[in-house]
Amino acid sequence: EVVRDVAGQMISFLGYEVDPCCDGEEALAMYLEAMEDGRPYDVVLMDLTIPGGMGGQEAVARLLQLDPGARVLASSGYSNDPILAEFARYGFKGVAPKPYGIEDLADLLEQALRN
Repeated sequence: EVVRDVAGQMISFLGYEVDPCCDGEEALAMYLEAMEDGRPYDVVLMDLTIPGGMGGQEAVARLLQLDPGARVLASSGYSNDPILAEFARYGFKGVAPKPYGIEDLADLLEQALRN
């Protein structure tokens, strides 16, 4: 929760709107609601590991079924996670290995929004 809050504060500081959520299930529900309301998300940042909840790997697969054009970024504190090395294979558009700074996050978001 602390990591999510800090990441959200950094993203807000960069000038973006942030809708934090607890796990993949909530992220999917929020994404679907935003699509239905005609205000789809530009980028989604998902943590790969959510204790007791749906993590990024399962969530991105389901999200891409809803919206094949979704721009989803993976975040993980486990540098040896194979998804970080082959993120595109899993449907992610980029990765934010933890710990990351505000400059790293700014670059990643700008790149995701350009592509």
